[in-house]
Amino acid sequence: MCGIVGYSGDKPAKDILIFGLRSIEYRGYDSAGVAFSNGDHIDVVRQIGKVNSLVETLGDAYSDCTCGIGHTRWATHGRPSVRNAHPHVSCNGEIALVHNGIIENFVELKEELVAEGHHFKSDTDSEVVAHLIEKFYKGDLLEAVHEACGYLIGSYALAVMCKDEPGTIVCTKKNSPLVIGMRDDGTYLASDVVAVVDYTRDVVILEDNEYVKIEGAKTAFYDDYLKTIEPEVTYIDWDVSTAEKEGYPDFMLKEIYEQPRVIRDTLAGRLVGGRLNLDELGLTPEELNLIDNVYIIACGTSYHAGLVAKNLIEAWARIPVTVEEASEFRYRNPIIKPTTLVVAVSQSGETADTLAAIRDARIKGARVFGITNVVGSPIARESDGVIYTKANKEIAVASTKSFTGQLVSLTLLAMLLAQANGRMTTKELRVLFNELAHTAELVLRVISKPEAVNEAAKAFVNAHSALFVGRGMGAAISKEGALKLKEISYLHAESYPAGEMKHGPIALIDEGFPVIAIATKSPTYDKLVSNLQECRARGACVIAIATEGDEDIKRHADHVIYVPDCKEAFSAIVATVPLQLLAREVAILRGCDVDHPRNLAKSVTVE
Repeated sequence: MCGIVGYSGDKPAKDILIFGLRSIEYRGYDSAGVAFSNGDHIDVVRQIGKVNSLVETLGDAYSDCTCGIGHTRWATHGRPSVRNAHPHVSCNGEIALVHNGIIENFVELKEELVAEGHHFKSDTDSEVVAHLIEKFYKGDLLEAVHEACGYLIGSYALAVMCKDEPGTIVCTKKNSPLVIGMRDDGTYLASDVVAVVDYTRDVVILEDNEYVKIEGAKTAFYDDYLKTIEPEVTYIDWDVSTAEKEGYPDFMLKEIYEQPRVIRDTLAGRLVGGRLNLDELGLTPEELNLIDNVYIIACGTSYHAGLVAKNLIEAWARIPVTVEEASEFRYRNPIIKPTTLVVAVSQSGETADTLAAIRDARIKGARVFGITNVVGSPIARESDGVIYTKANKEIAVASTKSFTGQLVSLTLLAMLLAQANGRMTTKELRVLFNELAHTAELVLRVISKPEAVNEAAKAFVNAHSALFVGRGMGAAISKEGALKLKEISYLHAESYPAGEMKHGPIALIDEGFPVIAIATKSPTYDKLVSNLQECRARGACVIAIATEGDEDIKRHADHVIYVPDCKEAFSAIVATVPLQLLAREVAILRGCDVDHPRNLAKSVTVE
């Protein structure tokens, strides 16, 4: 999982590349590097660590260069080091490239190239591509890149320069994102539109096996046979300020505070005359009524949103739902019929396993819906229909507002299915929709009162592990709470349904062991309290997320974090927010970088 940027035009390239690299640093920050087309040669500068380390190394050099490529790396092959950082160059130094993806057959290719006399400087799979292009270069960089790609197995987004073609960048992609931004003073390229949207809103989202040759503001697009094609230009319409902290100490807190707005925007225009307006899904009520089983496939936080949706779809529409990690779904033989609906949930819309899973599902005949935050992303383009979460750009690696957007979108889907098969009346739908819309105000109330969260966080400073428990909807979001805590505070955490405590997890509990319970109002509340009593009897420090007005819970918990009362179906939206705030506060107390946790990248674009 890496990020690439590039520019060729009339303006100095260095500042554009650095801005772009900082914009996509969330995609990888083990190392960073740039290469400049500098007269009759190519200059490469690389550094381990974050982009700021690269900036210090560059100093005032290369300020006059107007063509360059850059890269941020999250290591997949080879440890983080200067020699493994991108850009990579060929033996003769005439070819330089940046690569995002994984070359699955690089070992075989490397052995062949070594036998032919090529010398490698890194342990990466990416360097193989530079040597292949050098091998095939006969005076035309575009043709050499095209021929080299014919030998590659795996995924890649490539931006390549050659010393003999100054000012030129050749790009291509397969199963890895790449966008081309165009304006009169030059052409921009990046893995993510956030790196170019400050310069231009007009972009081409490159399709697999397409090529582009960039020479300043002149761009030419080609298909896999190198025949010229006319690309589709997409106008990017989102708020650039989402890429700025705007006075917040970190992006994570800013994005937590944006959640009420995400709820409102995701719901805007969705209820029209007593029916849900989700026409972009492309199915009539009659076709929706034929759906008799649902798979929700996702990874990480998105998977937890799917667990919540399972409860809602089965309760309201009475359709069986299977929630499965995308990385597992595609390697077995799931039972899929023409009446199967597959819902792919991904914040970035480019998660490699989820993308591969929906391709398999479509081959087997399923209808595929995507739920994503990124317009024009691969999952959006390859789904039969898509619901956008309207969260705008999310920068912090730990997902917060996108998760809330996913919960709201999946709730709408559950309502749609229930209305289509006649199990939810128009009146019931209106009532539920209005209560769902009201959660925006409830979330605002939660984030406005962080004192109880901050006090509870102190219980984790010296802890070595933590346990999250809940029942029903609470069991689903307890998994999200555990994930948030471990990914940004590096504190080991597990999640279990509270009823499973006596089947093993209770053995972990000793004096002061933190147990976080989702104890909001529900039919299983009394049973959950019984589980908490068992934990406290063994010395646990219990932190309860409870409904306002519940005074009894204070007898069973050391810390209580109250959330407003709401319908149980929507409790996940409200009760997740204190878990996000808690994870962030614990991470800060433990001295961790909440926006850039170690070993993690925002978009998982490789399997």
